[in-house]
Amino acid sequence: MKTVTYQHALRSWARQSVRALARSPYKIMSALVGVALVAGCGGGGGGGGSNSGPSNPVVTVTTLAGSGTAGSTNATGTAASFNGPFGVAVDIVGNVYVAEFTSHLIRKVTSAGVVSTLAGTAGSSGSANATGTAASFNSPESVAVDSTGNVYVADTFNHLIRKITPAGVVTTLAGSSGVFGSTNATGTAASFNGPSGVAVDSAGNVYVADSLNNLIRKITSAGVVTTLAGSGVLGSTNGTATVATFSNPNGVAVDTSGNVYVAEPSTNLIRKITPAGEVTTLAGTGAVGSVNGTGTAASFSNPKGLAVDAAGNVYVACDADDLIRKITPAGVVTTLAGIAGTLGSTNGAATSATFRTPRGVTVDAFGNVYVADYGNNLIRKISF
Repeated sequence: MKTVTYQHALRSWARQSVRALARSPYKIMSALVGVALVAGCGGGGGGGGSNSGPSNPVVTVTTLAGSGTAGSTNATGTAASFNGPFGVAVDIVGNVYVAEFTSHLIRKVTSAGVVSTLAGTAGSSGSANATGTAASFNSPESVAVDSTGNVYVADTFNHLIRKITPAGVVTTLAGSSGVFGSTNATGTAASFNGPSGVAVDSAGNVYVADSLNNLIRKITSAGVVTTLAGSGVLGSTNGTATVATFSNPNGVAVDTSGNVYVAEPSTNLIRKITPAGEVTTLAGTGAVGSVNGTGTAASFSNPKGLAVDAAGNVYVACDADDLIRKITPAGVVTTLAGIAGTLGSTNGAATSATFRTPRGVTVDAFGNVYVADYGNNLIRKISF
């Protein structure tokens, strides 16, 4: 009778949550976390009569969207097509946003795999601020999304950071189109040089991997641009703020404590910047490789995209050895999915799945990892 009562209460709670979500979909995160917590209480070590303990999760790779053929068709699942998906981000309701480098588009994929164009015109580069397909981009490499559904874009070849509202209205947050530099200022008075990575924290601050300037920049919600770390000199020196050096930083991510993580393809390192501006090496020897290990005993091969989950685990897309790696907060590096040096698009168990030059990665609140599988023109999903 106790079990029946519990299940009835759970179903009733879930129905109430669904009705609430229909009124305010961006409250989905707290509701879904609640479901996970309730389900966990009912299915833990003592409730089902089993004393065997938790088993290792099965990690599987599937295709969320894309046919594998280059294109810009909006459709559902494998009927849709992409052309050079480079960066990905996921919002709190499970929508995945894709920066398409080759087609100059920002696409949106729902959790059901329905693909649409959020902004940009396929095959047409530019820097026009407008709504939806009237706006234009020039080879965007990265996207990030905040808690209210605003999408931020590293518009790489325009040297701009753009912002897209949930309604598709595109504006320039910072930078001046076609003007490269490293000026710290507000809005269009600031300048960047080939920004390739972007991330946003809970306060609305945007972090930028300013690749060709060898800097990590910070933009407030008001558009004020400063240098978080880096001297501008090419290198991999650890130190505080502008004493530290970077080498063409590409991917950037920020955790809930304000730590910023940086992927450096040219040095094969993953760096970490504390809120105080102290730069260290989280993992990597600097040599090309795919060795799993701890900290500087591990190696990477052209790490591009980065993401970090709520527990502080960092996920890395390595496009030269076709792997998705995972780094714990203690710096322990493992291979999450893929076979080193094996190109393909095989779905299935993570240890037998294959990728082709994955360049972007993001993670949702439930630990599902999404991959911009650039060489396959696919959006992949890694589930536990």
